[in-house]
Amino acid sequence: MKAVTWQGKRDVRVESVPDPEIQEPTDAVIRVTSTGLCGSDLHLYEVLTPFMTPGDILGHEPMGIVEEVGAGVPDLAAGDRVVVPFQIACGTCWMCLTGLPTQCETTQVTSEGMGAALFGYTRLYGAVPGAQAEYLRVPQAQYGPIKVPEGPPDDRFVYLSDVLPTAWQAVAYADVPEGGSVAVLGLGPIGDMACRIAQVKGAGRVFGVDLVSERLRRARSRGVETYDLRGFGNEKELVQAIRDETDGRGPDAVIDAVGTEAHGSAAAKLAQTASALLPRKISGPFAERFSVDRLAALYTAIDLVRRGGTISLSGVYGGMADPLPMLTMFDKQIQLRMGQANVRRWSDEIIPYLTDEDPLGVDDFATHRLPLSEAPHAYEMFQRKREGAVKVLMTP
Repeated sequence: MKAVTWQGKRDVRVESVPDPEIQEPTDAVIRVTSTGLCGSDLHLYEVLTPFMTPGDILGHEPMGIVEEVGAGVPDLAAGDRVVVPFQIACGTCWMCLTGLPTQCETTQVTSEGMGAALFGYTRLYGAVPGAQAEYLRVPQAQYGPIKVPEGPPDDRFVYLSDVLPTAWQAVAYADVPEGGSVAVLGLGPIGDMACRIAQVKGAGRVFGVDLVSERLRRARSRGVETYDLRGFGNEKELVQAIRDETDGRGPDAVIDAVGTEAHGSAAAKLAQTASALLPRKISGPFAERFSVDRLAALYTAIDLVRRGGTISLSGVYGGMADPLPMLTMFDKQIQLRMGQANVRRWSDEIIPYLTDEDPLGVDDFATHRLPLSEAPHAYEMFQRKREGAVKVLMTP
């Protein structure tokens, strides 16, 4: 089959690889019909290279048709249309039953000290072959895949794999009071969708911050009060502008949907770049102990949120030596919640919104639809924020 493989920093290729097969009774194999390109994939493209191995198959946002199931998968059959969550979880361990499948005790990558295995996401998360491919082996298929109806196009459901539950959890963790205010930093796919979910969940005012014109326009067209970071001399001016709109206090909650590759911090960017250029034998251990993030977005969130407010982190951070302003966080009595989205915890709440009325705008959420063969172009375009790329779907 054809699949998108990682070969090095900013080097992805579409190559022929062996077809996946059933290996365990709880496996399924699906024929992928749509697969997304996620902002998290760009971290592998640029920053998290010390944890990658040439030939790794990328991708974690698939849906498709079941081709084959193992004997331990009673509720799926060939021909079923499914969305596959990005994390791999059993559904029966203590963590899964507590609503935390990203911490699944069956699939935890204990050798790396990490949580549940993820599709296509570094050796830290199990080096499981990913979903930017023609076919995908799905472990723990007795729990993970979400069956969806025939009829509507893939766009209606494919975001259940990651975008929708990640944005939903970001808003849930933000704990915005009814009629309250929330600022979303970063209007890429997750930030954009978080704004939409906050609106339908009853937020009174939603502020969106970015520096990419297309992203700002999209959010503004849906009633978000947008702020172009390029229009301010520094982040302090931005913070003051939003405070002025919230009685001088700041919003009740801030969602950081940016993560490790935030704008700013030349020193942190240099450290990330240097780590990626080290020989492979030492780059991984170095990154595990000394890696840092570009924390501009998180610092802004800490400054911006009102006292006693909540910060929700959905942007991926990978640093192990990040300095945080603990005095300010303690003094402001900030609540901080974060983590990979627990897809199956939220999916049943989300599905009622995936109707023909389309209140979340999923049907036209993608800005680009490309064949899998154009994956290298898709990665470069998305990473460089060219051609108005906000969300890319690929078709094998």
